[in-house]
Amino acid sequence: AECAPEAIRDCDLSLFDTQPGQVWGANQEFYSSPRLDNQVSCFTALEALKAHSSDLKSDADVSVVCCFDHEEVGSDSTHGAGSPIMQEVVERVNSAFHLQPGTEKFKLSLQKSFVVSSDVAHALHPNYAGKHEANHGPQLNQGTVIKLNSNQRYATSATTGFVIRELSRRVGVGCQEFVVRNDCPCGSTIGPKIAALTGMRTVDVGVGLLSMHSIRETVGCLDLASSFKLFLAFFQTFRELDDACDF
Repeated sequence: AECAPEAIRDCDLSLFDTQPGQVWGANQEFYSSPRLDNQVSCFTALEALKAHSSDLKSDADVSVVCCFDHEEVGSDSTHGAGSPIMQEVVERVNSAFHLQPGTEKFKLSLQKSFVVSSDVAHALHPNYAGKHEANHGPQLNQGTVIKLNSNQRYATSATTGFVIRELSRRVGVGCQEFVVRNDCPCGSTIGPKIAALTGMRTVDVGVGLLSMHSIRETVGCLDLASSFKLFLAFFQTFRELDDACDF
């Protein structure tokens, strides 16, 4: 504001849509806005963490939400998911409990940890239904989507996917499955990167979205609520569920 033009040496300039988001639909069931990919996951995760942090008396874990930059261009930057940030966070949290990297207890803490990589998923478009497998077309307002890919473009495994399915069942929210068609290329997320960098169990999920990467994208209003409930259930009950599983 109080900067003379001649004092500017360089700048980053991006053009973006400034129109506010809009709830619409016959039953006001959709929400359209710029940059829902992937600010929607950041919002629901942070709101859930905030709600969870109101009472931590019985919390035996350290809950963290990480919102990374540069996911759409590969994540390999000084502050993307491919940077050392995630490893350093784990090391610093463990050092607060006097667990130093390389020790057996530090390694055990990694094995007890769990990463929910949350990024929006391609919802079934009524005009292009053929782009999805017949039984793997996520619908808007039908709950969080679990993403699977045998080429490890997504980090979901049988055990990590089970955790999300079970948490969804416990809190009564929808849960869907997405597998890309064999004849179509599959995008990726930060999930496989974090799993490879840290060795922590990881699952890839997200809410369904239409018009991904367009100037305005669309999600289902009910999916925002179910995403919040799922994250909150994860923060509150994951340890009890994980300890009860014998795998």
